[in-house]
Amino acid sequence: MNNSDIFVGLDIGTTSIKVIIAEYVKNQLNIIGYGNTGSVGLNRGVIVDIDQVVLSIKDAVKQAEQRANIDISDVTVGIPANMLQIEQCHGMIAVSEEDGSAKEINESDVRKVTQAALVQNLPPERTVIDIVPDEFIVDGFDGIQDPRGMVGVRMEMQGVMYTGPKTILHNTKKCVERAGLNVADIVVAPIALSQVALNDGEQDFGAIVVDLGGGKTTAAVVHDHKLKYTYLDQEGGDFVTRDISVVLNTSIENAEMLKRNYGYAMSALASDEDSFPVQVVGRQEPEKVTEEYLSEIIEARLRQIFDKLAGALDQINAFQLPGGVVLTGGMAALPGIAELAEEIFQVQVKVFIPQEINLRIPSFTQVIGLVEYATKRSEIEMIVKQTLGSVKASRQVAATQSNRGMQAEQKPTKKQKKNNHAGQPKEKQDSNNEGGFGYKFKHMFDNFFD
Repeated sequence: MNNSDIFVGLDIGTTSIKVIIAEYVKNQLNIIGYGNTGSVGLNRGVIVDIDQVVLSIKDAVKQAEQRANIDISDVTVGIPANMLQIEQCHGMIAVSEEDGSAKEINESDVRKVTQAALVQNLPPERTVIDIVPDEFIVDGFDGIQDPRGMVGVRMEMQGVMYTGPKTILHNTKKCVERAGLNVADIVVAPIALSQVALNDGEQDFGAIVVDLGGGKTTAAVVHDHKLKYTYLDQEGGDFVTRDISVVLNTSIENAEMLKRNYGYAMSALASDEDSFPVQVVGRQEPEKVTEEYLSEIIEARLRQIFDKLAGALDQINAFQLPGGVVLTGGMAALPGIAELAEEIFQVQVKVFIPQEINLRIPSFTQVIGLVEYATKRSEIEMIVKQTLGSVKASRQVAATQSNRGMQAEQKPTKKQKKNNHAGQPKEKQDSNNEGGFGYKFKHMFDNFFD
């Protein structure tokens, strides 16, 4: 099998870690293997224990490899929308010959204009996750998707840049690499999700896709095939499970089982006669609980989550988009979830469920979206993304060399130490000691610029 036709998606979620292995044959994506394991070491979508996450990734990858009967090395990883910022970027370069005449544009020019677009003043704790070109402009002619082969004297690139916390990106890559894998591509999770959850018309005219995950709830507004806005609520399915556990005085494991087997998102749809046993902590005999009572607990938390989403999306008039709302993610499997969302959002709501065999579960939408997105990236988009990686690598090398140079300058040789102290009076020597005024004054500036 040609490994260049194999695409692997890795979704590192709060509740579970999923891996999809897909084969791209004749413009069709066929899933040939998948893995799904409970995740440990994440809190609300953010990695808090690298060692635990690495073990979970290895387990999910092993499952997928066994089902596909193939060893994998490169994966496309999703990055959550935590503190994500979406910014417009612009780059412009001259592409003319030395005599000023028009020149044919090549891949090198595309990389240069991308580097120009990446010149941004970001805070030290943030980094560029992805950059997607909207259009290229050659000598004033806009709307160009791929300028290679054209001639001109000036080229511009208009694009969208997605930035996020360095910590999230670093920890994600660290976990993947320590699991023995190579990060082939990094994708902003809501972008990948919209690839499969929204149809072409919804992506074009505009729609809202809501990912009801275990650790968080993410709403993404897509219009003109672009991600325009994201909102993240730090409450998800785990909060619903915790509410059930507290109210019914049962374990988290039992609460999760009750939610999946008997829960409804709207209590009006549940039965007030059908009941089931609940093992209560501290009692030998189980207690009987009705479906309606359980669903009242679930509905209360979901209403709180949806009300906060509605407030944020109302502020940007997102509900005016004709595509309405599409729900997916683990909690989207609850019966009555669409009806409850329609009541609160006051727009058309539907639930998206993947149609792939053995994966007809809303919680698999995102990982399927990762491999879909990887196959649909155009060649020009890949060149731009590779340039982003090259720029980051060169900046890291430059920063490392600069730090080493500063350390070498600050560290005196034995001869320098001897000469410095030999010809100085005692007062001068004391000022260079850690307790001296000169030492404190000098290192105040060192710390400031660090």
